[in-house]
Amino acid sequence: MVNMKRILEILVDKAKEARKNAYAPYSKFKVGAAVLADNNEIYTGVNVENASYGLTICAERVAVFKAVSEGAKQIKAVAIVADTDAPVPPCGACRQVILEFATKECKIVMANLQGKKMIKTIDELLPYSFTSEVLNE
Repeated sequence: MVNMKRILEILVDKAKEARKNAYAPYSKFKVGAAVLADNNEIYTGVNVENASYGLTICAERVAVFKAVSEGAKQIKAVAIVADTDAPVPPCGACRQVILEFATKECKIVMANLQGKKMIKTIDELLPYSFTSEVLNE
């Protein structure tokens, strides 16, 4: 069985590869993401910009939505890669989307092209989060 450290390395590699397909003609800020779903499949995504900036979508959400659209119910890990000095974190909207589908143990690997990484749980990235439990109170 492959250990989690190796799985996270694979996710970072997949996110780096996916990043090459990012469509970022306006910001030039290309991002790649990869998610490991509960079906043990890996789904990738890239940011896709639009001339109407509000219609732009982040790589993380593309990857999560691809996983869900293919039948995955939960996300076990996410990797995000960009050409930044420090490991790139997910934006607030992406954190909320990841939370919606994350397992309790979901790891978020923030990385850059130079190999720097930071690993956090979704709860560490989004404390006091808005979840379905709030709706059911």
